[in-house]
Amino acid sequence: MSGGERSAVGRRELTYAVLLCLAGAGLALWAATRSWSVELTVRPAPLPPLRDTRSGAALLPWLPALAVVALAGGGAVLATRGRVRRVLGGLLGVLGLAVAAGGGYGLVADVGGSVSRQWPVLCLLGGLAAAAGGWWTALRGGGWPAMGARYERPVRSGPATASGSAGPEGSSAPLAGRRTTEAWDALDRGEDPTAD
Repeated sequence: MSGGERSAVGRRELTYAVLLCLAGAGLALWAATRSWSVELTVRPAPLPPLRDTRSGAALLPWLPALAVVALAGGGAVLATRGRVRRVLGGLLGVLGLAVAAGGGYGLVADVGGSVSRQWPVLCLLGGLAAAAGGWWTALRGGGWPAMGARYERPVRSGPATASGSAGPEGSSAPLAGRRTTEAWDALDRGEDPTAD
């Protein structure tokens, strides 16, 4: 497989993993804010029954917080690279499993009243999707391209092409092969870093 094909496959895998994380965490967050149970308390006539609606967030306050962190982590996968991205993927996998556990708890727990099971199921599925995206990132994300990597200029080896002082007058020699910070410093001195 050529370098271009490998890069295209890496971008495609990165896209799928990020979409899994974001869609799963978003679905779990949405499901956690829905009404998981409704409890009616009968009151003496002529008063109507008192309706107590509880969302997943009311039953498990940590659930939406973990879903928000997983949502942010899914976006952070794009901004990281290498080992940091793989560690982040492992963390997202654990967060996704914790969110799925919250959905599973909502399915089996006796929370009282009339229970709506579809929201815990969606929370469980969202957590599993986020976990799958996270574990995929942990396993394969080290070789995926980083955000903006295609626009980075390769560093050339060899002696520096600029000479002279670093004062305000500076040098008018080209800055090819220099680091980005050196290019910004050249701009501060009034030089054109793109001149050859």
